[in-house]
Amino acid sequence: MPEETETEQVDEQSQETDSAPEAEVTEEPFDRARAEAKIKKANSEAKSLRERLKELEPLARKAKELEDAQKSEQERLSEQLNAAEERAAKAVRTAVAAKVEALAATSFADPSDAAGALDPSIYVDEAGAIDVDAIKADLAALLKRKPHWALPDEGPRSPRPDRTQGSSGNGNRSSSDPGVKFAAIMEQALKGR
Repeated sequence: MPEETETEQVDEQSQETDSAPEAEVTEEPFDRARAEAKIKKANSEAKSLRERLKELEPLARKAKELEDAQKSEQERLSEQLNAAEERAAKAVRTAVAAKVEALAATSFADPSDAAGALDPSIYVDEAGAIDVDAIKADLAALLKRKPHWALPDEGPRSPRPDRTQGSSGNGNRSSSDPGVKFAAIMEQALKGR
């Protein structure tokens, strides 16, 4: 690229000298040896710069790679930190939800309803301790708002016997039994033939 710039500058200078009147030109007469010496000097400077560039390019690439590796390491560590924080937050939410369900089991028909209705993040302080008193107060307030979630006052319901179901104890079937009706229909059909 430096050669192209020099060529462009030489072209511009030659155009300027071509357009200038000959009377104003105060250049020295052309000296071939001196021109060749200037060209050799410029070429040697360009050659040394190219060699230096070749020496420095691998170092620049290595520096770039190290910078990228360091950035990648920082990004990787940042991602690991975010993942660890997310796991910790999830563990805290799970612990609080379990505590809410345990406390709700005594007064709620379905303790998972209470755990789903309350925000677990508000019951944990900065040290990670769970505020049980606040959970109890919010569970009581939740039962006031949604009394249908409470455990029923009566004990478990037991089925009452219904004597009209099934066969009677002596083995006789009632006339409303479908088997008896089907047998009567079949008997009539066979006799009707």
